[in-house]
Amino acid sequence: MSGEATFTLTLADEAETIRLGEDLALALNKGDWIALSGDLGAGKSTFARAFLRALADDGELEVPSPTFTLVQSYELRIPVSHFDLYRLGDSSELDELGFDEALSNGICLVEWPEVADDLLPQTRIQLRLEQHGNGRTATITAPDAQMQRIRRVLAIREFLDSHGYAGARRRFLTGDASTRAYESVTIATGETLILMDWPRPAQGPPVLDGKPYPKVAHLAEDPYPFVAIDEYLRGLGLAAPEVLHVDYDQGILLIENLGDEGAVDEDGNPIAERYRESIVCLAFLHSHEMRQDLPVGDGHIHHIPDFDPTAMKMEARLLIDWHLPWKRGTPATDEERQEYLEIWDNLVCELVGVEKNLLLRDFHSPNIIWRPHESGVRRVGLIDFQDAMIGPTAYDLASIVQDARVDIPKALADQLMLDYVTLRRALGAFDEPTFLKAWAIMAAQRNCKLAGLWVRLLQRDGKPGYLKHMPRTLRHLATALKHDVLTPLRDWCRRAGIDLPES
Repeated sequence: MSGEATFTLTLADEAETIRLGEDLALALNKGDWIALSGDLGAGKSTFARAFLRALADDGELEVPSPTFTLVQSYELRIPVSHFDLYRLGDSSELDELGFDEALSNGICLVEWPEVADDLLPQTRIQLRLEQHGNGRTATITAPDAQMQRIRRVLAIREFLDSHGYAGARRRFLTGDASTRAYESVTIATGETLILMDWPRPAQGPPVLDGKPYPKVAHLAEDPYPFVAIDEYLRGLGLAAPEVLHVDYDQGILLIENLGDEGAVDEDGNPIAERYRESIVCLAFLHSHEMRQDLPVGDGHIHHIPDFDPTAMKMEARLLIDWHLPWKRGTPATDEERQEYLEIWDNLVCELVGVEKNLLLRDFHSPNIIWRPHESGVRRVGLIDFQDAMIGPTAYDLASIVQDARVDIPKALADQLMLDYVTLRRALGAFDEPTFLKAWAIMAAQRNCKLAGLWVRLLQRDGKPGYLKHMPRTLRHLATALKHDVLTPLRDWCRRAGIDLPES
């Protein structure tokens, strides 16, 4: 069939069949289904059980055979319906089992698919297991898009095997708004490591001067920036994860697990001590002179990009390109666009001469690990800094004081600002009024970007979950716009119909 690929794996024993099930649980998405074929005893149930337990992250999950019930459903991270059609009386009964609905809502595993082959979607992942001595062969045929994901998870397994972690237990950990995804990897000693799965992103359409958005906004596209910044932070004595192994070409990194405690409690509320210690960490970072060219890998030099006016304005444009049309149902007029961009030209000019250093870019709760058994600045673990730039230090302070994902009470926000300013005064010369002006501009720039980004993630990328942060983002923007230097932007938002709440 056109647009498909096939390959065969040799599975030496039962354990390798289980690992294949676990690995494919990392590869499949909602709307995928596996046509699982093979004679009795070929390992179909073993595969299905491993797949389901991995997706549930529960090694004891009860997985009864659906031979008599015909279907078993599981409400997991991605819902799964496990069909066994061996006893299907008539292929028309498939509709009664709710196959189409199950596929639209999640993943389907189908044993004995040939019984109803004429009624099953032809876009499928076919997995045929065959017994060979004490082992098996697994022949996988899949459309190109699904096959790309399958090959990726198998390449990661090969990466782990090649570095001495054969048989390591892999589980999905998290994804983010980019192409990166993360796995927890439990090795033979029982230690859990973190694997960063970072395939090179598609370039996307040009947005400015023939360049795609990631190029203009200086977003990292391979592991070199992450490793370079990581080594720099560790060299300062900060707690960034040790990079244990890396494949720069494939975008696969195995790194130290700094822990699983964050800066918020189980209800999502900020823990004041952890936020305040994060401010200490940030002030410590900003007290060091930054080197812009960092050696990394075998002779590679990572030049940390500047947060230049082009990048600042490109990000701020997300408000007018995505948020404004979504908010009021009509795009910006030429006059509105010209005025908005002129306002940002003037605001960027206001940043000339402000203090600059390394900005981590996303210094907020999802990227802060609390390490209670450490002391000093090492109590705060840092992750997700691959997009770091050289720019106004005020940007990272705005990122955490106006956390995009957590409601920070005003009293705590005021305390964080006071903590930072007090520490910076104590560490040396510090121009507070100029810094606070830069803080307001950077807070406004960041929230204009986020207000547009949440809509872009919804409309372009099919990720609606981020839209829940919009009310908070607009409150943060309203707070930033109180500074006198931002009066023109505040007035523009009012005329454009962007209703900002009272902050």
